[in-house]
Amino acid sequence: MELGLYTGCSNEIDSTHRLYQSYRFGDDDYSGCVLSAIKKMLAVDPANLAVMEDYVADKFGAAVGETVSTAPSRGRSISFTPSVFEVPDEPTDPRLVAVMMPFAPEFNAVYQAIQMACGNVGFQCKRASDIWNHQIVIQDVFSLIFRAQIVICDFTGKNSNVFYEAGIAHTLGKIVIPLTQSKGDIPFDIQHHRYLAYLSNTEGLTKLRDDLSGRLLTLDGGDLPRWGQS
Repeated sequence: MELGLYTGCSNEIDSTHRLYQSYRFGDDDYSGCVLSAIKKMLAVDPANLAVMEDYVADKFGAAVGETVSTAPSRGRSISFTPSVFEVPDEPTDPRLVAVMMPFAPEFNAVYQAIQMACGNVGFQCKRASDIWNHQIVIQDVFSLIFRAQIVICDFTGKNSNVFYEAGIAHTLGKIVIPLTQSKGDIPFDIQHHRYLAYLSNTEGLTKLRDDLSGRLLTLDGGDLPRWGQS
């Protein structure tokens, strides 16, 4: 009845055979009666579908679950419920940079260069080894990517975990900055994205720090969307 008032289709609902009686007695054909009413309302105006969707979301959204967006809207959008991860309660942080790289000692100096680059332009960066909130490591990884605005992925060595994490970041609509010591380590599917190449020596890491600072500064100067949790 409320939808009938919102859409100007009270007559169409009232004229649906058995709708009210079926609802009152909990009969098995109630869903079919509802479908008949919806078809009549759409026949009056197809735009009524959007009115119905908004009505259901406003009235029952809290009951069926929360919808959280971690990326700016760019036209069409999708919503999904992860089957493997828990969606963190913390909101997204516009100054947080998530770093995805192999857990190996030879990447410690690389991570230090990334930390300096982020600090130079007012960002904070973290990698999964910096946090321990869950017993399952990949949940901490997902939570970090979810809360970050920018995700830096070092593809050096073709690490399968980094590939997986980059896929998560792209799906969540994050800004991904690829790094590599070798062009051949960049997966074919994302070779069309620009990346920062570096050498793992003092001079190379200094250049990485400066190049990455410049990239972050460019993003912060206008390319970064202003968004949060909704």
